[in-house]
Amino acid sequence: MSNVEADPAALRCGAAEPGEVAPQVEVLSARDVPLGGPRAMTVRRTLPQRARTLIGAWCFVDHYGPDDVAVSGGMDVAPHPHTGLQTVSWLFSGEIEHRDSMGSHALVRPGELNLMTGGHGISHTEVSTPGTTVLHGVQLWVALPARHRHTGRDFRHHAPAPVRVDGADVRVFLGSLAGDTSPVPTFTPLLGAEVILDPGATTTLETDAGFEHGLLVDQGTIRLAGTPLHAAELGYVTTGHDTLTLTNETNAPARAVLLGGAPFEEQIVMWWNFVGRSHEDIVEAREAWQNASDRFGHVDGYDGERIPAPALPNATIAPRSNPTSPKGTR
Repeated sequence: MSNVEADPAALRCGAAEPGEVAPQVEVLSARDVPLGGPRAMTVRRTLPQRARTLIGAWCFVDHYGPDDVAVSGGMDVAPHPHTGLQTVSWLFSGEIEHRDSMGSHALVRPGELNLMTGGHGISHTEVSTPGTTVLHGVQLWVALPARHRHTGRDFRHHAPAPVRVDGADVRVFLGSLAGDTSPVPTFTPLLGAEVILDPGATTTLETDAGFEHGLLVDQGTIRLAGTPLHAAELGYVTTGHDTLTLTNETNAPARAVLLGGAPFEEQIVMWWNFVGRSHEDIVEAREAWQNASDRFGHVDGYDGERIPAPALPNATIAPRSNPTSPKGTR
């Protein structure tokens, strides 16, 4: 997956309705991006963009489907590399076969977390299975902090049980929420959870006031802290709030993914599938991949060629961090 784009998503700001005391919400819109590979599947991307690079250590948010595999051909992403990050796969429907260069061979299924760590270097493939008819889910990246960005390869799986909270079912795949804690360790304080709201339901979730949060709406319209979010929009709330109130404004179940984390204070360089700290980091990683270096290993079991790295830009890739909070954000 590549995050090299020329056009950022749009941004609007929303606030609580009159009489409400609630966080101000930045609303980040998605843009369509073709997923790399022999059969290009379109995904909706809300992070990164000019308005916001990170939410906690979350640095990349792709949202796809529901995708009719009979029409699109599904997902077929050939071997490709990663450095300095973790990939988080979460499905709503369908099934994806994962293979990586540490020998992992696993299936990504709805409601089950697959987390892959590509610190110093890893490569993997992602292919929807023959039995998949509708593919629907999110692909997320987490930036590793500088002291861990060369950590070894790792792969974790976790199937969280749903927790019932005031008209909502919550599945916590990373961090803690609604009285549940994921056993999967993280390198920075993080939260990742699926929230399904009953028709017309309102729920208030206790959150870590030291975290910033993002709510990605998958289906329905959800009012976050007084601001409506439509499907494929990501609502951002800064630190300093120990609760978040979500309201399903439709007469059908609404679904969202809640992401959170302590602000990531480091600047990062993101290019193609690499996260580094300098232009030189990216040049080195690209050269290693193009030369089939042992840094990324080899993926067994995939019938096809590796994805070559794109050409580097004719300029130094500058480090990025979040802009200052917009005026009025508390």
